[in-house]
Order: sequence, then structure tokens, then C-alpha cells
Amino acid sequence: MSALPSEVSSDSDATPYPHLFRPLDLGFATLRNRILMGSMHTGLEDRARDFPKLAAYFAERAAGGAGLIVTGGFAPNLVGWLKPFAGKLSWRHEVRPHRQVTQAVHAHGAHICLQLLHAGRYAYHPLSVAPSKLKAPINPFTPRALSARGVERQIASYARAAVFAREAGYDGVELMGSEGYLINQFTVARTNKRNDRWGGDATQRMRFAVEIVRRVREACGPDFILVYRLSMLDLVDGGGDWNEIVHQAQAIEAAGATILNTGIGWHEARIPTIATSVPRAAFAGVTAKLRPHVRLPLVTTNRINMPDVAEAVLAAGGADMVSMARPLLADPQWPNKARAGRAHAINTCIACNQACLDHVFENKRASCLVNPRACAETEMVPSRATTPRRIAVVGAGPAGLACATEAAARGHTVDLFEGSDAIGGQFNLSRRIPGKEEFEETLRYFRNRIEETGVRLHLRTHVERDTLKDYDAIVVATGVTPREVSFPGADHAKVVGYADVIEGRVKCGKRVALIGAGGIGFDVAEFLVHEGPSPSLDPQRWMHEWGIDPTFETRGGLAPAHPEPPAREVWLLQRTPGRPGARLGKTTGWIHRATLKSKGVHMLGGVEYLGVDDDGLRIRIDGEERLLPVDHVVVCAGQEPRRTLFDALSGTAAGVHVIGGADVAAELDAKRAIAQGTALAAQL
Repeated sequence: MSALPSEVSSDSDATPYPHLFRPLDLGFATLRNRILMGSMHTGLEDRARDFPKLAAYFAERAAGGAGLIVTGGFAPNLVGWLKPFAGKLSWRHEVRPHRQVTQAVHAHGAHICLQLLHAGRYAYHPLSVAPSKLKAPINPFTPRALSARGVERQIASYARAAVFAREAGYDGVELMGSEGYLINQFTVARTNKRNDRWGGDATQRMRFAVEIVRRVREACGPDFILVYRLSMLDLVDGGGDWNEIVHQAQAIEAAGATILNTGIGWHEARIPTIATSVPRAAFAGVTAKLRPHVRLPLVTTNRINMPDVAEAVLAAGGADMVSMARPLLADPQWPNKARAGRAHAINTCIACNQACLDHVFENKRASCLVNPRACAETEMVPSRATTPRRIAVVGAGPAGLACATEAAARGHTVDLFEGSDAIGGQFNLSRRIPGKEEFEETLRYFRNRIEETGVRLHLRTHVERDTLKDYDAIVVATGVTPREVSFPGADHAKVVGYADVIEGRVKCGKRVALIGAGGIGFDVAEFLVHEGPSPSLDPQRWMHEWGIDPTFETRGGLAPAHPEPPAREVWLLQRTPGRPGARLGKTTGWIHRATLKSKGVHMLGGVEYLGVDDDGLRIRIDGEERLLPVDHVVVCAGQEPRRTLFDALSGTAAGVHVIGGADVAAELDAKRAIAQGTALAAQL
């Protein structure tokens, strides 16, 4: 359906981002702006009973101003499932639940496409199929090689699923032809070893993709949006080269596509593409490089999280639309806020992956670290308090900030007390880590939120039990204190705490040992091996470090990696046997380990600490004693809850609650802290 006239006729010049909010005429439909909410699996796609929640999730993003929404991936048949019983659209009875989604989105004037995603050899089940019998390095299952008839059946499945999508009310489909899924597996020599009409040279290999586009267009008619997600940068050995990518794009255009979306990297690639350490809009250049070769609207993607970044890409002529998935997970109102010139009020995606991708890969429902309501819109419904109360929140770390602002938004009178001279708690440490500069955006958001909701902020204020006696409810969010260590020489001048190092009170020497290899230890190691501006702020430096061809012309877009020399020699130690970092985030842990390895960091497990003296740190590992001749030993051995105030308040008349690190001092767990603070505020 076309967007509502009132939505597309507004003046794009009235916004600070005129290119971003210019309507896009597709000939048979007009998108109200250039914002595409990219596909992201949430876990709500897999069961029909969750479709009311999925509808509410997308409706909130449509009401927030997105122009075109793309769903998470739905398989066109059983063998294409991502996992058993995952989202699929291959039978007619599966159509009806989708109408809840399409109607909810259309009610708010947005367009929506269903993504068709065939997992191919990435399918996590024994029925998987692929162009050739080649197991993916990230999957225990080996696929069956498709016969020629089997290839034809897959193409027919795509066309049938697209017809069902149209019957369900979708404005179009997106064909997932990137990220190493089935279509992409056909297009590159790395995974296509066939010698029939579906394999061989580049033209033969892309025949599968072209035929799918042609059949879908034929089956669904000319007035149906057909987005093709083209892998413009595979980032794996044996990937496509630039000439092949251009050739494929032109063939896809000729076959009937409406829009070309950009795909970056395979899931098995060893180069990060969407983590917080990736520079903003780092890959926009590859979309711009394709633009002279096709006439279709092009969508650029990856690490575009703020309006000024999106506007700059569009204004430079590098793309016609920008794709943002996680930024609209973090803030459904992102488009409306940007259009109104309120970018400072956006709850920015910090690309941490902790509650979105990590959850999905752990078979949990997706959420968002900075927005716990994401994918829980029907369960966490904002409401005004029936009886406004006076509430004291002590501690302005992530938990306290979330609780105070949410409670004030509900109509309570809230005083937020903080002993230091700034809000943020542990986020004030995180934002100083190279590659985590985005964490400052969350603090900017909360500063605005405090002002917007009327929270009364008291900095440099230490409170006692008697200070809080007149409040109806007290929330203790006093955070954590570093855990102390005990071994000979623990009081030596060489031994310092991680906060002193990160905040600059201690400048470490050229050789440093870190005691503790959890999230804090890895962050401190990153801090110590870098000096000066982070590569995360400079796309060219970052590509040079990770081995990406800045011209995007080589096969797979790869080039030799050239890590910058480390600023210090670092030993990262843990008592527990095994590989340090094993408990880091599922989708980002490998990035941290690879970064430190490239910087020559010595990562050792099963370490016994014998003591510190003037010569350095003495350890025992595998029964052998060693001296590490270090200038400093930084203690990163975790934290303990700071509960003195909570213990003093126990038994008082007012309701007393404890949240965040003061409740459980896990590894700087901002995800739990913000979710806990938000949930408590909804109950007060």
C-alpha cells in the first residue's frame, strides 16, 4: 500500500536532515523517508502465538517514523530453517498470523517487507542443503549438496513464499543474498564447487540469485517491492571480487529488483562488522562505489546510529537510503526525534550486542541493553502512576539513572543522589576504553532524560539514613567497589586498581600485568595497548589494522592486516585454567581476543600469584615459577556490591529497594542494571 498522504507531503526542508527525510518514489509506492529499519531476528518470528508481540514491536517503530521496515528472516521452506521450528512461510495456513503485523505497521503509514532467508549451510539442523557439500566452520552440521532438481525446488519455494507474503499484506520482500546464507553460497567460488549450470564462472554462480529475483517478480507483479540484499563485501577468502559484484548487481536489476540493499561480511568472517569498535559508517564507501553502475535505489548499512551520520552519507550521494536495525531497537522514536531536530534525545545504539545478537544466538528473545522494552512492548507498557510518590534514588550509575528517569516519567517526584561530580558510574570507565566511545552517547541520553522528566539531580552529595527518612520509597543503586586481592606484596607500590588506571590517576609503565581476565581485564588491556586516538574513530586506520582493502576491489575485500604496534607489553592473567575471555559476549568475545592477540598480549590461564616485589610479579603456571618483570600490576579481579547504605536502611518504614551492582556485582553488567532499574520503576 502507499504511505498516507499526510506522511509523505511534509516538507523535508523543515528538518535539520533534509536528505534523510525526503520521500522516495518507487514508481508504484512512495516511502515517506530514507530510513529503512533493517532486518534483525528477535525470536518473536518463530511462533504464531508471539505474532501479537511482533506486531506491537513493529507498530511502535512504524509510529516512530520509519519509512520501510524489513522483518527478521523467514525461511521459504523447511530445509531453509535457521533452526528447527524457526520462522517459515511456505504453507498457506502460515499466512494469517502475519496480517496482524502488516496491519499494525500500515496503520502508522509505514511500508513493510518480509525478509526471505534460506540458511543453506548455516542451518542448525541435519536437513540443511547447500550448493556443495561443504560444512561451515561455525556449524556442526554438514549440508547435503542440492541436485539440479533440488535447486529448482528452492527457487520455486522463494516464489511461493513471496506470493504468500503478498497475501499477508506485505508491501514486498527482501531476498537475503548476503552474509553467507544460501544465495550468497551460490554466488562465490568459496562455497560453490558445482560444474552444472548453477556453478562454474561468476555468471553461472549468480544464476541462482538472478532466477529467484525473476521468478518472484513474475509471481508477485510489478507493484511489489523487491529488495535484494547484495553481498558487496564478503570479507572471506574465496569471496567475490569487485567486477563480479558489479556484474551481479546489474543482473539483479535487470531481473526486476526494486531496491539494492548492502550486505557486509559473512558470519564466519574474522573481521568485525557491527560491533561498537567498528567506526561509524565504515562500510558506506562500498555502497557509494556501486552507485555509478546501477540505476536502482541503493541502501547503505552498518554502524549508522545517529542522524548526522546518516545525513552526511545521503548528502554526499553515496546512497539513497540508510539501513538501521539496532538503532531502532534502541529507540523506536529515532526518526521522529531526528526529524524534529531532537537528536540529543535519541537513545543511541552503542553496538554492544549484549541483549540483541547475543540473546538470539543463545535462543533467547532479543532485547536491548539501553532499552529493555524492546521486544517486550506488550509486557512493559508505560503508564502514569495512580498515586505519585516521593522517591529517592541513591547512585547515578546505569541502574539508578534508568530507575530515576522512568519513575519520574510515570509522575513521581524523584531525587537522584550521586557522590561524584558526574552521572554514569561504571559507564564513565567504559567510555574511556578504545572502541567503546559510544558509551558516552548513553550518558548524553540520560542527561537529557533527567532534564526532560524533571528528576532533581544532586551531584557531590553523600546521603545517610537520616537524610532519606521523609521519602515514600528509597532505591539504593550505589554500585560496586573493586574486589581486593590477597597475596604477598599486594600493598606494593606497583599494585594499582583498574579505576585509577582508566581515569588517569596512574600512568602505567611499559610492562604491565593484569590480575583478572574477565570483561574488566580485557577492557584495561585494550586501554593499555592503545595510546592516543582510537582506530575506532578513523575508518582508514581501522581497515588497515583488520585487513580490509579500502578500494573494495580485491576478492572478498581482503588485504593484509597491519595492526599498529602496542603501546605496552601486557600480560593478562587469570586463576581459572583455560583460555582467558571464554565468558565474554558470544558475538563479540572473539573480537576482543583477536584484538589483544594482534597486539601481542600474553593471555595466560591457570595462574597462581606468588607475590609482587621490586623485580615484578612472581607467578606459578603449570608447576613452573616465573617472574614477570613488570612496572605495574593492575588488579581487575572483579567487584563487590557497595551495600553499606542498604544495610543501614534495612528495617526502615519506607520501602527500600536495591538494584544494579549494589544488588549483584557481576562483570559491569549494564544490561541487567538498566533492565532492573526500569522494571522497578514500573512497580513503584
